[in-house]
Amino acid sequence: MVPRCSISSNEVQLFQSLNGIRHLAETRPFKAWFLDQFGVLHDGKQPYPGAISTLQKLSSYGAKMVIISNSSRRASTTIEKLKNLGFDPAHFVGAITSGELTHQYLQRRDDDWFAALGRSCIHMTWSDRGAISLEGLGLHVVEKVEDADFVLAHGTEALGLPSGTSLPMKLEDLEKILERCAAKKIPMVVANPDFVTVEARALRVMPGTLAAKYEKLGGEVKWMGKPDKVIYQSAMAMAGVEDASDCIAVGDSLHHDIKGANIAGIQSAFITGGIHATELGLGSYDEVADSSSVHTLASKYDAHPSYVLPFFTW
Repeated sequence: MVPRCSISSNEVQLFQSLNGIRHLAETRPFKAWFLDQFGVLHDGKQPYPGAISTLQKLSSYGAKMVIISNSSRRASTTIEKLKNLGFDPAHFVGAITSGELTHQYLQRRDDDWFAALGRSCIHMTWSDRGAISLEGLGLHVVEKVEDADFVLAHGTEALGLPSGTSLPMKLEDLEKILERCAAKKIPMVVANPDFVTVEARALRVMPGTLAAKYEKLGGEVKWMGKPDKVIYQSAMAMAGVEDASDCIAVGDSLHHDIKGANIAGIQSAFITGGIHATELGLGSYDEVADSSSVHTLASKYDAHPSYVLPFFTW
């Protein structure tokens, strides 16, 4: 079957195929491929079956591949992680992450919104996954809400301390701090807009969950990364591609990957075996989703992929 599909808010035509990536490479030679990592290439612990060889074959077709990720890590860290998982960095033009964008905007301060931020922040970071460094940003991490100019959310496991270390905290305890921050009406910068991510077939809570909570509390949030079009524009510049019709984004999140591609005006391929697998009633990564289930989910998120594939394989 041809994996082409046109999903609009009014009508869905869905075709799925186990050799979808090969079909796209042979029939629609996109110059730039923007690839999500978690849920597409790997599960955080190991590559998905066929992902490495698929990249090799795509590369042989001359595709310029860019990792476009909502990771709160810097781009260099993302490439290093992929290398450690067995991926060849030479297959990628580079990586652009929400964490990289956040670092750049906080460092340059050439954007009006960021220029108005103070330098003192409440820092929510990682613990088990490793805290995020703020080196080179000229920020002052504070513990007291009354001393903070803004909230910086890199993770959901710990509170950063002035010493540079971190204090592990439960999610509900971080949310209590957010309540006090919202009462003070200080803005939040979220360096990873994802709500959850796939990790060894389980779902882990991401900083986007804290940001959504903050908005419900009445707080102002600057969402860095997908689905904002800025990260796609950065990826196009990295790949040296100017025409959106020459690009395709591959991801497993309708709200972030597919919605972001819609906003950026580029085509997209939705991988059903990632974070939406449970919602689609899938029991394994390579199981094919029911067409009506995909239609319903796409309508729910108002995110409409150009193609739907069970997984990233040749």
